[in-house]
Amino acid sequence: MKYSVCIHDQLRDSGDCLVTGVFSDADLAPSTALADTRLDGWIKRFLDNDEFKGKPGEVLCLTPATESGFKRILVLGLGKEAELDASTYCKALAKAAQQVNAIKAATVCCTLAEIEVQGQDALWKSRQIARHFRAASYQFSQLKSGEDQEPKLTELCLMAPQESSRDALELGAKQGDAIALGMHLAKDLGNLPGNYCTPSYLAEKARELAETSDKLSLQVLEEAEMDELGMGSLLSVSRGSRQPAKLIIMNYQGAADSEQPVVLVGKGITFDSGGISIKPAAAMDEMKFDMCGAASVFGTMKTVTELKLPINLICIVPASENLPDGDASKPGDIVTSMSGTTIEVLNTDAEGRLVLCDALTYAKRFDPALVIDIATLTGACVVALGKHISGLLGNDDGLCEALYSAGETACDPVWRLPMNNDYDEQLKSNFADVANVGGRDAGTITAACFLGRFTRDFTWAHLDIAGTAWYSGGAKGASGRPVPLLTQFLLDRIG
Repeated sequence: MKYSVCIHDQLRDSGDCLVTGVFSDADLAPSTALADTRLDGWIKRFLDNDEFKGKPGEVLCLTPATESGFKRILVLGLGKEAELDASTYCKALAKAAQQVNAIKAATVCCTLAEIEVQGQDALWKSRQIARHFRAASYQFSQLKSGEDQEPKLTELCLMAPQESSRDALELGAKQGDAIALGMHLAKDLGNLPGNYCTPSYLAEKARELAETSDKLSLQVLEEAEMDELGMGSLLSVSRGSRQPAKLIIMNYQGAADSEQPVVLVGKGITFDSGGISIKPAAAMDEMKFDMCGAASVFGTMKTVTELKLPINLICIVPASENLPDGDASKPGDIVTSMSGTTIEVLNTDAEGRLVLCDALTYAKRFDPALVIDIATLTGACVVALGKHISGLLGNDDGLCEALYSAGETACDPVWRLPMNNDYDEQLKSNFADVANVGGRDAGTITAACFLGRFTRDFTWAHLDIAGTAWYSGGAKGASGRPVPLLTQFLLDRIG
């Protein structure tokens, strides 16, 4: 997509669509007023005589009664001027982008960067505009017969309030576009069914990604190599599958070799039947999304390589299927992790923590500045936080605060849950060092406490995205989260 920037008094005279915002309690924004003047007050008269109230996310698509100028004018409600915050702005942008996509506009002029948003600057607004307009064009049609429908939007012009904000808008558009492309990759991987997206497929996609950047290298460990390292916990999950497990390590070197890397670990269970502790049949098809933690790691690495960020980033993906088989792990089995910790597998459907614990132990060898794992780990997190906010736990207040702040900025929010030694009592085992489940109470917290046993030597946070990684129902599909959050965290870290 082509992006351009111009100041509001250079408002172009034509295009497929002009996107403009209107508050419920204020005069027209500068570019809207300019367009209205050129149309002899037509927009204002139409708004005065219509039921459009300018409520947040309200959309009115107008077709000017003239052959010249824009074919459509999209008026977007923003609510009360003093109450426009980041979340309301992003939700309104998403509505506008969906409408632009619906009317198949190819050339769009968006004036929303000139709107004041609480606590946000021009770069942030431009980033959100580019991200949402690019994201609205996403479609998953790879496995449908017939030709793919190419997105219509090819050119997006952003209106600047003044010339001095041009550089910020251009940089923001570049960042937002890269974030959307990372989300597209995460969605593609998440939406692919388990018979396509296997551990071997993920390894191949990592190779393709590595070929796009000379700063990115790849290592893929096979089961024999993992066995030599003592990864008995991870390998206990893959025993029931005919697909061999893979440990995928992507290493991006964008900064000096002496700089400690950030390590992201993404759960890559490409299909989760629950194993011997098999899940109910209803909605089991959605367990192809159990690798969305891995997908978000891929998507974040895609964004980082697009932007050529000056940071060292290592992404580790423990990839496996979890299926029932004559050789599959059974409830009551005891396995030995790479750390030497023995684990009583009381429930084979709590497999994510079994692959993650070995990957987290492996991460220690990179002397990380910090480690973040991302996983669709517990249904309990959906019960606690619903489908809107991801769960956050960790062993470092500073890291957790930075992730919370990044989530608020990116409109990809998280909420921190408590984590202390009291919850470890639920993980006691009569026969091994630790049990892999702690009962029904505080399931999200005890899962994090289990992982915390393998992260005591470094700064660590855990993101439980079980509720936010995908949509169900008529809008079923991967969400691409938390790529925006992770990218914002990295951007904040490098300043």
